Amino acid sequence: MITVVDGGRPDLLARLAELRTAGAVPLVTEPRWSAEQSAAVERAVEGAEVPDDTAWAALTSGSSGAPRIVLRTADSWARSFAAVATLLGAGPDDVIALPAPPAASITLFSLAHALAGGPRPARADLSDATCFHGTPEALRALLERGAPESLRAALVGGSALDPGLRARAEAAGIRVVSYYGAAELSFVAVDHGDGLRAFPGVDIEVRGGEVWVRSAFLASGYLGAGGPLRRDGAWASVGDRGELRDGRLVLCGRADDAILTASATVIPDEVERALRSIPGVRDAVVFGMPRPRVGALVAAFVELDGVPGQGASVGGAVPEPVREAAARLLGPAHRPRRWVVGTLPRTSSGKPARADAARLATELLERATRDD
Repeated sequence: MITVVDGGRPDLLARLAELRTAGAVPLVTEPRWSAEQSAAVERAVEGAEVPDDTAWAALTSGSSGAPRIVLRTADSWARSFAAVATLLGAGPDDVIALPAPPAASITLFSLAHALAGGPRPARADLSDATCFHGTPEALRALLERGAPESLRAALVGGSALDPGLRARAEAAGIRVVSYYGAAELSFVAVDHGDGLRAFPGVDIEVRGGEVWVRSAFLASGYLGAGGPLRRDGAWASVGDRGELRDGRLVLCGRADDAILTASATVIPDEVERALRSIPGVRDAVVFGMPRPRVGALVAAFVELDGVPGQGASVGGAVPEPVREAAARLLGPAHRPRRWVVGTLPRTSSGKPARADAARLATELLERATRDD
């Protein structure tokens, strides 16, 4: 049975321990979600049956209208605890900074590790932390406000790590290990500063430009609506593209046009479905605009009902009710940060011409930025 747990409760770790002891499957939510988002999650898990060996459920990537819930066995995370402890040089006496919300799998993993004798979570101000697990942007923020002197190691994932940020952290006495992974795959490859190599216990193949993984850390699958995870026997892929060069994995983006933004992977189709559900929005194309630090910003080209003309304009033409509805329907990482309104270019069959729409919108947004 899946039990929804409020990620904002002060006794979260104790509550997770209680649920796991009772054989329940915790699914942690985020306090800042809207009522619509929370209700969508409740509906998704109500009466749901999960495999008997399921121990954890984590939300990933989906908007609140279509939450994607990844199911895991206890072993699929526990088998990597020893390797993670070695990478961090940390044990049960250590304290780990977890800046991402507990609803994020990057933090939920570390909470599960803490229950199994790994580093315990740091205080809210992170002042007692001896190690860190979070995204590059969270590490940057910590450095900018002054990392505690006790912090000596950082495990960084969720998006690509800027070499300059690694150097800055190491200059502050923090040993940095970055990694590539996914909520469905867990850890895949680690980088000590000389490129991504397979995480201990992981086999990597590149087939037709796609990264495939074999390990004991794979998720069981999804509850309800599926996602990018595909299987081929013991192997699995989420559609990331890459190359193997001299034993190192070089990532080349997502095959499914997913947007990597800060600590989240945003699937454009899911955001588009949410936008199309808003009264007054006829159609939408969602894409990523590359930006330093966060990877990409989520941008939307929307076509509105009853708006004449064939052109497109930036931002200001988006009605406030549309923006407000998007804020209610979409999680913070999935909300468009840049908007273009106009008539979408279309194929001969009438479908939106995605590449043309993204190119046109990007040109307009960049021109508007230069003109400001």
